[in-house]
Amino acid sequence: MWDLLIINPITNALLWLYDILGNNFILALTVFTIFTRILMLPLNLRQQRSMAKTQEMQPQIRAIQQKYKDNPQKMQEEFQKIGYNPAESLSGCLPLLATMPILFGLFQVLRLVLGSTPQALFELTQRVYPGIDLTNLLPIKSNFLWLNLGQPDPLYILPILVFVTMFLQTKLTTPAAAKKDDSKSNNKKGNGKEQNDDPTAAMTQSMQYTMPIMFGFFSLSFQSGLSIYFVLSNLIGIAQGFYTRRVMEAEREALAQEKELKAMGLKGGTSFSEPEMSIDRPSKETKDQATQGDNKKQSQSKRKRRSAKR
Repeated sequence: MWDLLIINPITNALLWLYDILGNNFILALTVFTIFTRILMLPLNLRQQRSMAKTQEMQPQIRAIQQKYKDNPQKMQEEFQKIGYNPAESLSGCLPLLATMPILFGLFQVLRLVLGSTPQALFELTQRVYPGIDLTNLLPIKSNFLWLNLGQPDPLYILPILVFVTMFLQTKLTTPAAAKKDDSKSNNKKGNGKEQNDDPTAAMTQSMQYTMPIMFGFFSLSFQSGLSIYFVLSNLIGIAQGFYTRRVMEAEREALAQEKELKAMGLKGGTSFSEPEMSIDRPSKETKDQATQGDNKKQSQSKRKRRSAKR
């Protein structure tokens, strides 16, 4: 199942791209990276929006956690009222979990495609689809600059690039922490424990450093081709982070302007409603005149009755 769904499709995709791109493996790897990032784009955008929404709700989340820290059931009820689900914090790991099969598969595929041993070549021939002719492709050119794409980087430049680009990507795709503007709460906690009670924020902050360090360390033993895939994927992620941040900022500005217009509309409606209602209302003078006229009519009717009796 692993071979049918992951290894064989990636192998044939790289060979097909290598064939149509003039036997240039770097171009084939670049196009393959862009294609995989496009496939993961909806999942990445959903994850970033979810993290941004959770970050904006942090003041409310902290207030509920502090108020109902001894009543977990009531805390969950209050979370549901504001639309926060702690289980959604796991969505931040979904893009990484979704790309892990591609990473493991690409590691094995590069060993087959760029391998020079008879065993690797024989295994490669067993995985190629009928429409691909290996006689025109082999041997695949695996040299690029100072690199052998099937071997680790001897100068350790690619592991450093993997660490830097992944750190920048996680920094851009993670929303900025909400600032605490309540200085009273900071003064009350004089013991220096000014930590955020939300485990989601703590996990996100730790992943900003642990994931780049971990993948940078792994890149020391990865093939150079796989490290280049990491670097290209991270660069695309950085561009995506810039784009999504601008889109989210534009959405926030549009929402703020809409709220301001609604508030101005409500104020304008109350200011114009009073004069319009005052037009239909009778004034005090007209009321007095009406009462005087009624009194005169009553007095005249009384006089007529008296004269009739006489």
